[in-house]
Amino acid sequence: MSSPHAYSEAVLAALAALDEGRTPERPVLREAVRTLLAALTDRAPGRSVEVRVPPYGAVQCVSGPRHTRGTPPNVVEMDPPTWLALATGRLDWARAVTDGRVRVSGSRADLSMYLPI
Repeated sequence: MSSPHAYSEAVLAALAALDEGRTPERPVLREAVRTLLAALTDRAPGRSVEVRVPPYGAVQCVSGPRHTRGTPPNVVEMDPPTWLALATGRLDWARAVTDGRVRVSGSRADLSMYLPI
């Protein structure tokens, strides 16, 4: 967790709850997801990949051809606990994809060089 975003209260609270086997409170989890998505856009500016963490957020990031209409060709989607684990280095990108915890489509949808944040 090298980014100042990773040390926000919401991220720490959400990780603590998950470590204890609890589901983080909805507002805390939402804030943690959004904070780490914002950190990803800072680290990988651009609009060629859409990263979705339903129901809390979606961002476009990674430089390259910009998508403007319809379903983007490069999409990464996962649940909130998986996003927190990836963004903070608790889960390896390749393993998450192999295990089916992250769904990817498109040739640019590999975020491994940007994670952990």
